[in-house]
Amino acid sequence: MNALYLTIPIALIISFGAFYIFLLNLRSGQYEDIEGPKYRMLFEEENKKQSD
Repeated sequence: MNALYLTIPIALIISFGAFYIFLLNLRSGQYEDIEGPKYRMLFEEENKKQSD
């Protein structure tokens, strides 16, 4: 029972910290375009070959 007095607050602190980091990333726009980078990678290769 004494272990619960320590582990529950630690678990709450860690979970609120993870949620806060998630909110910061959400506000910065990190999750706006999930599909774009994998296609952008392909188009950048084509653009570099055409410019040479």
